[in-house]
Amino acid sequence: MVPGWFTDPGEGRDPVEFRLLGTRCGDCGSVFFPREDVFCRNPGCAGTELTEVPLSPRGTVWSYTDGRYRPPPPYVSDPEVPWWPRTLVAVELAAERMVVLGQTAPDVTVADLAVGMAVELVPGVLDEDAETVWTTWWWRPVAPDGAGGGRER
Repeated sequence: MVPGWFTDPGEGRDPVEFRLLGTRCGDCGSVFFPREDVFCRNPGCAGTELTEVPLSPRGTVWSYTDGRYRPPPPYVSDPEVPWWPRTLVAVELAAERMVVLGQTAPDVTVADLAVGMAVELVPGVLDEDAETVWTTWWWRPVAPDGAGGGRER
């Protein structure tokens, strides 16, 4: 978990409240993720007034693939635990005019995705031990009726 990248999903909180956190430049309106706290990343802007903003919890699949290798450090990966492929997805957030990369929920494969498909943000567990749960974000397809909760299987 990287502090400040998303809201704390906290025990008992409504998953709808889970959002990625970005920053918006007060001068040009550009939105950034991961967040930026010092200066505007827009090369045509010298702004320094940056405000935290929650990003859209839904977007559309821009691209996707499967990751068939164990990622290198600093990713948390115990070599004693078997590795399984993960589906990686690039999601376009229309309101922010940006693409955010991430993994899909563990039960979502490349066969479940299509470019242009609606997906939603959900909290996920990257790793955990007796003292700590490392939280991350995942994307999952939106139910065909738009109600959320993933696709019927």
